[in-house]
Amino acid sequence: MHRDQPTWRIPAGVIALIIALTLYGIAIASLVPPLISDWHALAQAPIYLLLGIIWLLPLRRFLIWMETGRWSAPAKAEISSGPGTKPEG
Repeated sequence: MHRDQPTWRIPAGVIALIIALTLYGIAIASLVPPLISDWHALAQAPIYLLLGIIWLLPLRRFLIWMETGRWSAPAKAEISSGPGTKPEG
């Protein structure tokens, strides 16, 4: 999708993402260690690995919203019928 005008969603989305990741990091750093601090380091590693990756799950839809204003990806017909494409037939 090609945008002619700037949109407020991108700077607002970046700020929201920074705030959300900061709060997530603070929550993980304060809530998880008391629960697993007695575990062996090799047992703690998968927990922190999972928690370090899990924040990526909602990121795709969030980035789509920042770019398009929708929470889901545009349909293929919308993508292929954009400006500069040749009509079929």
